[in-house]
Order: sequence, then structure tokens, then C-alpha cells
Amino acid sequence: MRLLMGGRRPTELAGWGVIGMRGTCDHAVVLGASLAGLLTARVLAEYYKQVTVVERDALPPAGQHRKGVPHGRHLHGLHPRGREILDELFPDFTAELTAAGAVCCDVLADARWQLSGHQLRQRHAGLPALLASRPFLEGHVRERVFRLPNVRVLEGHSVSGLMAAREGRRVTGARVSDAEGKPDVMEADLVVDASGRGSRAPRWLSELGYQAPAQDRVEIGLGCATRTYRLRPGAMNGDRLILTAGTLARPRFGALAAIEGDRHILTLGGICGDYPPTDPAGFADFVSALPTGAIAAAVAEAEPLDEPVPFRFPASTRNRFERLREFPAGLLVTGDAVCSFNPVYGQGMTVAAMQALALRRYVGAGTADTPSRFFKDIAAVIDIPWDIAVGADLAFPQVPGPRSAKVRLVNAYLPRLHAAAADDGELALSMIKVIGLKSRPEGLMRPDRMLRVLRGNLRRPARPGAAATPGSGTAAAGEPDLAA
Repeated sequence: MRLLMGGRRPTELAGWGVIGMRGTCDHAVVLGASLAGLLTARVLAEYYKQVTVVERDALPPAGQHRKGVPHGRHLHGLHPRGREILDELFPDFTAELTAAGAVCCDVLADARWQLSGHQLRQRHAGLPALLASRPFLEGHVRERVFRLPNVRVLEGHSVSGLMAAREGRRVTGARVSDAEGKPDVMEADLVVDASGRGSRAPRWLSELGYQAPAQDRVEIGLGCATRTYRLRPGAMNGDRLILTAGTLARPRFGALAAIEGDRHILTLGGICGDYPPTDPAGFADFVSALPTGAIAAAVAEAEPLDEPVPFRFPASTRNRFERLREFPAGLLVTGDAVCSFNPVYGQGMTVAAMQALALRRYVGAGTADTPSRFFKDIAAVIDIPWDIAVGADLAFPQVPGPRSAKVRLVNAYLPRLHAAAADDGELALSMIKVIGLKSRPEGLMRPDRMLRVLRGNLRRPARPGAAATPGSGTAAAGEPDLAA
């Protein structure tokens, strides 16, 4: 029996308006109900009569953890650009999540960003931040996608391979099996692999006679541990997020954020084997060893709601599909299956949303049979966040990898920018817009901003006895200059 599901052709999708019928195809299959897969299904529902999402896991209600997302228990960031895209794809999404318990706040006025040992000056940014746990956010996206009349989900099914025609020149579907291993086939006009970091797309390409993509890899050796708390009233002095980035002298980092259910989630991390312990005493000691005491002060006397849970992330990876000379029609790859970022920078969900918009433009332009165009489009989406993450990782000398002149220049400049932004609200806002993927990073090096950075550093005297740190913006930039 084929698993090609029938369904009437919708003319309207839950308030998104009438779908243009020109170019509408029959069936698209999305591999994986990750956030990338869900957003892919949402976009494809505008152009295909039927969209089927194939997912290995049993999908839980919103707010409950999914087995296939081992990092789902840790703090996730949704940058301002990502939140805007979710509101575009799902009207009133921010309002819906906030009404259900998520925390909406100003990304700079209500957050303490502690970078290179300096706290960015807090001010109103006009950029709402949406703080929620990964299962809560992903679950609500899943509910919105699966309400669409032409989207179906096939839970508890694994994909064993692809079907192809014309001597492998076109992918025509996928081979699937249920939880008991019973095989079946699913025909499709388009297959999109959103199965995540463990994607088998490179192997499937080899089986079809194509070259597998080259992979860029940056070994970061990241280890995290996360615990949730009920904080005492006023513990964060009205702020909703404290993010303490590692410094050259103290590479450990931590982030504490308000989430749904009147809870706070704390994720700690270290690189190159310096991992936070998961026993409560060791976890508390790691908190105390962060570059600043802000998080330790906030969680003092807090009520733990669970035990610390670990997560390991060995390396950032990027599969260079855009560099392949040949690729079969009828197949695309997206999300972590293309690029998996160091999660410290919270870019994954936002970049997945940006790729979904690129997919919408690609399919809407009628270019679904030229996958190279899609991969070039999403490469342009990935380039900036990849450069931000990899460049920041390479600031730490213990992380292996070549340092280009550009990387060395940026990593010498940024601590000076952070130091100046501790007193300069305009610089702080410019920095946050780049972090939030709202602005391009080269704007931080405009002549007028570089002049403000220079002036800001000249006004900040070095603390007595502070030793210079390689790449630091002031004599003390490797160590925190802010009070706990």
C-alpha cells in the first residue's frame, strides 16, 4: 500500500488568504518534524496539494520533551529576526505564546548581555524577545502547522532511503518503515530532508551516483548542563535574561532566562573538555566560577525544580551542498542537515526560519527543478551566522582551526566594542541587532562606530593591577569589570 495520502485541494489556509493555483503540485514529503521540518511544511503547504511530514518519534503535546531532540532540555534562543518570521508564517504567534505563558520582553532593556567581561548598556531596543523552552515553542509551531488542512504527519516512521527515476536524475519519493520495521514507499514530487545533524543525505547522494558534499568542521568540544529553578521574588531585579559569555581568561559561560510556568532555566557550558558537572554541588561551583557573579546572585536561595542534565556538542558542521556541480531534481536539504551551529549563539532556530523564507521564494519562483539555486540561496542565509559563530569560537586559542586575517582583526576589535558599549547605548543596540540577525556585522566597523569605540575605550581607565589579555579591548578586557 502506498502512503500517498489523499485530501482535497485547499483554497485557503487558516487565514493566510487564497493560494495561487498556478504551479501547484501534488505531493511534497518532509523528512523530520524538527522546527526546520515544520517550517518547511508550512511553506510547502502554499504550493502543494498534500504535504506529508515523516517523523521517527511519537510527537508529544506542546511543552513535553521529544526523544529525538536531546538538546531540547537546554536553553534555546529565538533571535528577533526569527520571532518576526514566525509571526509572518503564523499570524499572532508571539501573542499566542505569550498568552500561553511565554515571556515577551525587550531584547536589550530587559536583558543583561555580558560580553568580553563588559555588560552592554541597557536601553529600549524596540525588539521584542520571546523567551520559552524549546519543547513549548516547537510544540506550538507543530500545532499550528498540523492544523493546516493539507498537511499530515506520519509519526513513528523511519526513512530508509530515496526512490529515484531517470538513472538517478530525479528523486521521486522515499522508502519508509514503521516502528515494527514494515517497509513501504511514499511517492512525491519533492522530498525535503530536514532530519537534522544526523541526516543521511550525503550517503543517499553517493548511492545515487552523486558526489557527497564537502564538510566544514570546527571542533569546539562544548559541554553543557541545564537546570530549572523557581527564583525568589526580585532575584533578577526585573530583568528576564542574564547572559554571561566566556572570556579568554575564563572561557566558561552561562545563561539564565525566564520561561513559561513562572520558571527560570539556567544553562552552563565550557569548551574543550571543561564541562559543567551534573551533581548539584558541582553545578553550583561551576556557577560560582563564571566570569561574573550575576547569575550566581540570581539563583542564590532559588528552588531547584529538577536535577542538572548534560549535553555534548563536539563540533560545528556545515555541509557545502552549494558547491556540488550536480544534484538530483526533486530533493532539497535544509536546517541542521545543512549547517549545525555551536548552540551557544542561539542561531539554529532563527536560521531555520530564514531558510524557510528562502524556500518559499525558491518554490514560488517556479524553480523547484534547479536545486543548485536553492542551495546558493540558503548559503547566503547561513554565511553571516556561520562567520559570527566560527569567528567567536576561534577567539579561544584552545579551539583548533586556521585564523584568517579577517578573523584576527574582528576578534581584536570586538572586545573593544564591548567595552565601549558598556557606556554607549547606541553601540550596544548596534551589537544586539547583529546578534539578533537583524543587521549585517560589517556595520559594526563603520567609521563613525569605530570612532565611538575608540573614544569609549580612551574614557575607560585600566583597573590597577589588571594584566593585559590577548585580543582584549582594555587592559582588563579578559576579566570582568562589572560588579556581581
